[in-house]
Amino acid sequence: MQGTDTRGSSPAFLRPQNGSSHRSSGYVPGRIAPLRPPLPSQNHAAAEFTSARQEAQTSLPSLSVEQHRRQAEANRHKNTLICSAISSLSLFVALGIFLGIASKYAPDENCPDQNPRLKNWSPGKDPEKRVIIKKGDLFRLNSDTTVHSIVIQDGGLLVFGDDKEGSKNITLRTRFILIKDGGMLHVGAEKCRYKSKATIILYGKSNEGADVPEFGKKFIGVGPEGTLELHGHEKVSWTLLSKNIYFSGLAYGHYTFKKNFSRGLNVRVINQDTAEVLEVLKFDTHEFAEESLKLQNLLKNGHPGRIIAIAVGDSAAKNLLEETRVTIQNLLGSKFVRGLSYRQAWALVGVIGGGNSSCNESVRNYENHSTGGKALAQKEFFTLDGQKFVVRAYSEWNDGVPISGFQVEAVGGVILNLLDDVSSWEPGDRIVVASTDYSMYQTEEFTLLPCTECTKHQVKVKENPQFPHVGEVIDGVDMRAEVGVLTRNILIKGETENTCYLEKECQFFSYDTFGGHIKILKNFTSVHLSYVELKQMGQQQMGSYPVHFHLCGDVDEKGGYTFKTYLEGLSIHHCFSRCVTVHATNGLLIKDTIGYDTLGHCFFIEDGIEQRNTLFHNLGLVTKPGTLLPTDRNSSMCIGIRDKVYGSYVPVPATDCMAVSTFWISHPNNHLINNAAAGSQDAGIWYLFHRVATGDSHSLAIETKSELTPLGIFYNNRVHSNFKAGLFIDKGVKTTNASADDPREYLCLDNNARFRPHQDADPDKPRVAALIDRLISFKNNDHGAWVRGGDILIQNSGFADNGIGLTFASDGSFPNDEGASQEVSESLFIGESKNYGFQGGQNKYVGTGGIDNKTRTLPRNRTFPIRGFQIYDGPIHLTKCTFKNFVPTPDRFTSAVGFLMKNPWQMTPKNNISFVKFGPNVSLKAFFGKPGPWFEEGDLDGDKNSIFHDLDGSVTDYRDTYVGRMDNYLIQHPKCINITEWSGVVCSGSYAQVYVQTWNGQNLSMTIVRDEYPANPMVLRGINQRAAAFQQYQPVVMLQKGYTIHWNGKAPNVTYLYLINFSKNDWIRVGLCYQPKTDFLIVLETFQRRSSALSSKVERYMPVSSMMELEKNRSDKKFYFDNSTGLLFLFLQAKYNRDGHSYCSSQGCERIKIVTKDSSKGISNCMAKAYPKYYQVPTIIKQMPEKTTVPCTKCGTTQMIFTSDPHRNYLLVQVNSSDEKESSKGQQAFIYVNDTIFSFKDNGILIVVVDACTGTVLGNKLFSGVDIRRVDGYLKSGIPQRSIILLSTRGDVAIPNNLAEALMSLGTAKPPYLQSNGSLAFLGFKGNIKPSWIKLFTSPAGHGLVQIEKYIPLQLEEYGCARAIKSRQKDLELLKKAARSH
Repeated sequence: MQGTDTRGSSPAFLRPQNGSSHRSSGYVPGRIAPLRPPLPSQNHAAAEFTSARQEAQTSLPSLSVEQHRRQAEANRHKNTLICSAISSLSLFVALGIFLGIASKYAPDENCPDQNPRLKNWSPGKDPEKRVIIKKGDLFRLNSDTTVHSIVIQDGGLLVFGDDKEGSKNITLRTRFILIKDGGMLHVGAEKCRYKSKATIILYGKSNEGADVPEFGKKFIGVGPEGTLELHGHEKVSWTLLSKNIYFSGLAYGHYTFKKNFSRGLNVRVINQDTAEVLEVLKFDTHEFAEESLKLQNLLKNGHPGRIIAIAVGDSAAKNLLEETRVTIQNLLGSKFVRGLSYRQAWALVGVIGGGNSSCNESVRNYENHSTGGKALAQKEFFTLDGQKFVVRAYSEWNDGVPISGFQVEAVGGVILNLLDDVSSWEPGDRIVVASTDYSMYQTEEFTLLPCTECTKHQVKVKENPQFPHVGEVIDGVDMRAEVGVLTRNILIKGETENTCYLEKECQFFSYDTFGGHIKILKNFTSVHLSYVELKQMGQQQMGSYPVHFHLCGDVDEKGGYTFKTYLEGLSIHHCFSRCVTVHATNGLLIKDTIGYDTLGHCFFIEDGIEQRNTLFHNLGLVTKPGTLLPTDRNSSMCIGIRDKVYGSYVPVPATDCMAVSTFWISHPNNHLINNAAAGSQDAGIWYLFHRVATGDSHSLAIETKSELTPLGIFYNNRVHSNFKAGLFIDKGVKTTNASADDPREYLCLDNNARFRPHQDADPDKPRVAALIDRLISFKNNDHGAWVRGGDILIQNSGFADNGIGLTFASDGSFPNDEGASQEVSESLFIGESKNYGFQGGQNKYVGTGGIDNKTRTLPRNRTFPIRGFQIYDGPIHLTKCTFKNFVPTPDRFTSAVGFLMKNPWQMTPKNNISFVKFGPNVSLKAFFGKPGPWFEEGDLDGDKNSIFHDLDGSVTDYRDTYVGRMDNYLIQHPKCINITEWSGVVCSGSYAQVYVQTWNGQNLSMTIVRDEYPANPMVLRGINQRAAAFQQYQPVVMLQKGYTIHWNGKAPNVTYLYLINFSKNDWIRVGLCYQPKTDFLIVLETFQRRSSALSSKVERYMPVSSMMELEKNRSDKKFYFDNSTGLLFLFLQAKYNRDGHSYCSSQGCERIKIVTKDSSKGISNCMAKAYPKYYQVPTIIKQMPEKTTVPCTKCGTTQMIFTSDPHRNYLLVQVNSSDEKESSKGQQAFIYVNDTIFSFKDNGILIVVVDACTGTVLGNKLFSGVDIRRVDGYLKSGIPQRSIILLSTRGDVAIPNNLAEALMSLGTAKPPYLQSNGSLAFLGFKGNIKPSWIKLFTSPAGHGLVQIEKYIPLQLEEYGCARAIKSRQKDLELLKKAARSH
């Protein structure tokens, strides 16, 4: 997954890059400062360096002259020819040696430590020494050093010494390093990477000494005209697993058993190929002879090769029959069992039929209530995957207590299979493997071991895994764990105390959080950091972060920097405040960098004005809460830190805080490509929108326009194992200080911003759709993605195992929200995948579920309603998407499409769905909720008005219908079809909304009744916004129908009726309830959303005396007040057309304003008088369509797989094998490749061969009857190289003995044990390697279906495929585009 370097081929040296005319001491035009001193008229260093080269070169002509002289002499004296030839040859040899030596020891001008002007510098270890390196000081550090501080200024230079062998190990301890005014610090260079080990330790406590202005304490600081160049050994920063890691390193986990007083022979039967403990048995051979016979039969009937472990508990000898002892001796190779006596401790590990060579046993005698230690037997084996494991059995007496036990565990290290070439990783390196479950705390660290047997795609780790980690594409979604290497040969580390020591920090952390930090200020000369490790860096105080670009402005070409400033390949881990902070800095490239186990937002774009920064292929994981900002804090921190709130205000964690994110992006014009957010307390990637610049940038008075700015590049990012959301696009921060009006803390989370991107960030110009392309989101507890605003398009994305896969939310501020588009297309939603998870690591919830109803970890709890796509308000468009594995359980409702629960907000009928496909394991396509847990009563306004438009019938099988809640009679007609399981109803018709806004009546409930269904009114509570002077209601209505509106109190004095989603001439009739003899002022206004102004033309409604007169012309501005019922009738009819996705017309929002001066206090509920007077017989305006019976061939995503390496091709294969019992029940045996199913005609063995380079099926062959014995020959000699082999069985097949050897030649680590008459499924490879995807599953007869599903990568060089034309890598193209974005 390592990307190609797109910075271009930088020259060997760098110019000063801040645009100033100052040239640092040591600067040479076109070369990296500071290899040489400044260039006056005569540069001595350059002269010396040049003269040294000239000496080597000028010797050549002199030797040539000598050669000619000798040749002339030879011509004159032919009798000396032989001597002359020998002499000439000697000189050529000498010349070659000389030139070789000169070449070997010539300085490399790319290497800063080889500057001939450098002086070796060894200041020793004096913690009080304050070092100033100034003009003329050009130092090479070659030894360990401790000083108080180092200031490098005025052209001073400090370079870490190195050598070609990388044998140096230099540690510099200091309180701080300050580089300014032409000062320079170099450890390696981009074209001469540092080879040795360099460590800079920053020491000191937070309460020691004074701060350095602008930098604080314990830092490396780069001031104006400073240069910092750190370049470690280049290595792959992070990659993905290519094969599952098992808990404990074994597919079935480790096994441990210990028990006292377990009399007799305790026996374990263990699968020799998988290390699975198959049987747990105890035979009381002390008391019962028949128990001895049972053991004897077990061994005689056991499968050859099975591992048997035996341990005596208490005593086993009294009735252990001689024939049983002989059986143990003969079958397991025991030497001690024949002589086993009373209370002897005996343990054995052997193999059935293996004889003495396979047996290990131990015996200890019982004396004085003790055996003096354990009788311990142990023996090592290998699984089919090649994992070494040990089986141990032990028995002892200890102070009168008999103890026996067993262990099965992986030993000798665990091999990890990785996607990329990791040969740059070395033994001793520390790596981190991400969680692939809901909890980020299943992330693990490992130490690499030497591994001679590993390929370049493998490493061996010392520790046994505590959790499983997925290394496969599962159900079409890439869930492979990220694996990053933490170790670098340049280490910058903060020295910390053993425990916290200040009360403020100790309130929330038990450890010292005062680490080191790197801070870069504006107008630096050059800063480039690559392949550097930062550990214990950052401080829980503002401005002190592992890496901090502080108010630097433009740091790319736009800022005068010839070579873009970058961070590449950094490892930032176990740090105390963020990872990288980009503060009022633009154009920075952050690439291949890891941020692991840190506090607060990790990759942090700070003030809301930062733009054009590119984050490419970075990994962030285990992002924990910190204390600095409200958005960093967890619940306890949020409540406990109140020094910046106003008065006695107590923060609300859910709305003020709890937003800590791995990628915190405060301005949309930044680029995210190929990043992974693999575990945060709250969110993986959070885009928020600062309405004004905040923090130190506030004084710059820069208008951010972040809500209106188009989104930068978002491509191929992955988010998983986050608690709140994988991707979150919504909200802003509070931009005013705490006050009596708003007591919340400055920069707390705020719901004040909405993303609505326009061209040039100008709301008068067209909208620009924000494109989220290729998002992979899985195992996020709450939301895979929550996206508010528009226009927004999500495409080519995969969602799996999230609480809720994807939620779109509109701007949500009608009438100011003009309406926008939100669309998801070409995407895959998986409800519950075959990634079952693993309890532990703070995973709190476990239950059954999925298509096979297995035990699995859960996102919230057992009852939480899992949804694939959630509709909040809209309008949304869901199209060309596929849903799989949404199966409800007795505990919870799991649906493909669902709705926001307890929704008080509006719901638009313009939500539409088309061309969607539901897999066979989708039991609930849509669900509207039921009263109960999570849904509560389901009686909020949005709940009741839930609706979407099924454009093509791909959800309901009824084209152009609307699906709403079954108890909503505002949208129904007599031919609607109820779908009880969904709690839904399918109806034809045309629909819109009425937005009812009331003043002087905000605590009222509104009841709306359709004249055709007076017995089924809808009661709406309204929104009751905080501090709002009005109330609002927004029912969905069927057009061309009549409605009446009633109140549970006095009718409002002012009521606005907005026509929402009405097209020209759409209409409804409404009757509003008032007290008799009420006077009305009614006008039609057109409200301009953007200006919040009314059009100059206002039309007044005039009264008429009858309903008949009112109905003569619906477009007339008339109203009829029926005193007998108290109903004010008028028509709502749109005059203008709508544009695009706007809620209102192109001329503005048409609204009717009703003003009354009624002072009476009665309840305005006219239902008893209105009906049956105004009852209408239900009619159908638009007939229901016929049910669709033809399957939709164009529905669903066209993509089979969603991976983080989209430039690679994958082949989906499935192998199903069934024995006779399963076949008789209709379970089919088949092999599936490339949408082709190869099925069995007869019982036997089916083999399909596929070209691993092209994915083409080369052939298929069925072996049945007597032909089965020829299978091994075909596998060994009938299949070409570079082939994928798929093997399946049907029926009770007599597996030939020689098949095991053939399977080993195709990829198993050893010949597998194959049971005759069992089922077998196999994926293998014919070639010179053993790919990580090789699988073998076996099952005894009668034990069920054997299945394999695998996505196999094609066209790999390791297969031996001819080098194909390099596939287009869109990520690299986008990286180049991002670099040009200024």
